[in-house]
Amino acid sequence: MHSGIYSLMYRNLGAHLDEVDGVQGTHFAVWAPNAREVSLLCDRTHWKKGNFYLNGSDTGIWSGFVPGVKSGDAYKYGVVGCDGGYQEKSDPLGFYFEQPPKSASIVYDTSGFPWHDKAWLEHRETTNWLETPIAVYEVHLGSWRRPKDGRKYFNYRELAHALVEYCKELGYTHLQLMPITEYPFDGSWGYQCIGYFAPTSRYGTPHDFMYFVDYCHQAGIGVLVDWVPAHFPTDPHALGRFDGSACYEHDDPKQGFHPDWNTFIFNYGRHEVRDFLMSSARFWLDQYHVDGIRVDAVASMLYLDYSREAGDWVPNKFGGRENLEAIDFLKNMNVELHGEFPGILTVAEESTAWGGVSHPVYTGGLGFSMKWDMGWMNDTLRYMARDSIHRGYHQNDLSFRMVYAFTENFTLPLSHDEVVHGKKSLLSQMTGDYWQQFANLRLLYGYQYGMPGKKLLFMGGEFGQWTEWNHDSEIDWALLEFEKHDGIRRFIGDLNRLYRDTPALYTNDFDGSGFEWIQADDHQNCIFAFVRRGDDPDDFVAGVYNFTPVPRENYRIGVPQQGFYKEILNSDAAIYGGSNVGNAGGVYTEPIPMHGREHSVALQVPPLGMLVLQPVK
Repeated sequence: MHSGIYSLMYRNLGAHLDEVDGVQGTHFAVWAPNAREVSLLCDRTHWKKGNFYLNGSDTGIWSGFVPGVKSGDAYKYGVVGCDGGYQEKSDPLGFYFEQPPKSASIVYDTSGFPWHDKAWLEHRETTNWLETPIAVYEVHLGSWRRPKDGRKYFNYRELAHALVEYCKELGYTHLQLMPITEYPFDGSWGYQCIGYFAPTSRYGTPHDFMYFVDYCHQAGIGVLVDWVPAHFPTDPHALGRFDGSACYEHDDPKQGFHPDWNTFIFNYGRHEVRDFLMSSARFWLDQYHVDGIRVDAVASMLYLDYSREAGDWVPNKFGGRENLEAIDFLKNMNVELHGEFPGILTVAEESTAWGGVSHPVYTGGLGFSMKWDMGWMNDTLRYMARDSIHRGYHQNDLSFRMVYAFTENFTLPLSHDEVVHGKKSLLSQMTGDYWQQFANLRLLYGYQYGMPGKKLLFMGGEFGQWTEWNHDSEIDWALLEFEKHDGIRRFIGDLNRLYRDTPALYTNDFDGSGFEWIQADDHQNCIFAFVRRGDDPDDFVAGVYNFTPVPRENYRIGVPQQGFYKEILNSDAAIYGGSNVGNAGGVYTEPIPMHGREHSVALQVPPLGMLVLQPVK
């Protein structure tokens, strides 16, 4: 190929409908630099090696026009590798695939979809998302809802209508889809991808997925997709040893094989591999209008010794553990994508203390828009799992986050990873009896929405599912028939609406001027209180959180200014399944100094509850 960064690979490689001398057919092109020969396998060639050879070139690209092959026809490449071995491979640039367990690629013309989202794209381009409310509903499409008519899955179009209605009802701003790039094994949830340019055929065609995105955009809902450049599976029809050699991966297993997932690792130092990945990232923004990518397992890309023992990894050229080629790729990717598609988001799942993940590349950062705050998630869930009688000894689990909260542009995730592999559902992780578990879950969500940072919740959490997520079934919708579960759903909806309607809760998510503690060290009562501020100093709200099941009467906190404070949210309200302990709509300040402020209010703080107070001007 060439030595520069090239992100339009999908325009030239893969299968493209074509016409030669008036004859309709398809032009095929695939990169296999060390192959001895490449044949096209399809109905037209009777699926036999050698019935139609592609032409090789010094670029490593094999290509040819096959008359009579039309949209919808399945195909593979028969590759005789450099070792003389023969393999049948799916197209790395395939736009559509057969449904697993079948594994052929399918010729598909992705052009011609009638988009209706111009207004959304223009809005996206001019929006500063860092100062905008972002509440993300994370979804696995195959297990959100399932049909009752014998089909295994709903179609992308059906899912679009159902999810948009549901997200609008609950007030979410964005959907985040677990990987929809084609993958062979259901149990990988999409994280072992083989089709980096194909929405999975489980839910329909490429045009069906375009409809999904378009319909969301027309309803004002953004769509983020999980994208996995950290590793790929070893399935024989996939990218691994594509031409008999290590094309996409490193040859040395110390660099090219991931022990945690039994997968191959991309060789980020190879220009063609970087082109492939860059083209894939751009493809989803260009062809499918998605609003951003959440990049999976970034930490495993950054460190050469990630999950490896001494002697099982190869240092970089300076003797260090940093993967310099992967770092360079991520920086280039973010610069290119943000430059060409203003307003899109790139979000890193990065679990270490690597500095500047969400800082601009020109300041030395990696260039992501945001980063998941895995520390907040771990500390908070550990605290919430403790018996309330012990929480007073662990207040730092919650307060520590503010030491680093503004070092990155953080998203606060309660994702699918927290409700699988024996961790139990969020509701089941909460301590206490039946009533306390629900109260604790509402308190957890209230704390998430009060803290600086964008918000993410995995499906099923919004109504308190009891069981772990199972990708082979739908989430437990029947629970909504029960008052306390429906109360969680109501609370999430009101949290989202309050969040979207209150600039103080989102304008300065990534600026220390938007947060100040009122009370962070009351270990006896396990109460936290803080102020969230907007750009206007008088635009603020106060959040008060009681992490014990004991209601606190006449609990006094200092407030920034005198006057009447309206209670605009109370997680203990009966409508949410609570006990209705509160302040009868609000409280007046008194000229009693407290917490370094001249005025204070005396509150009835509900058990395992949170209050949001707003001054009435």
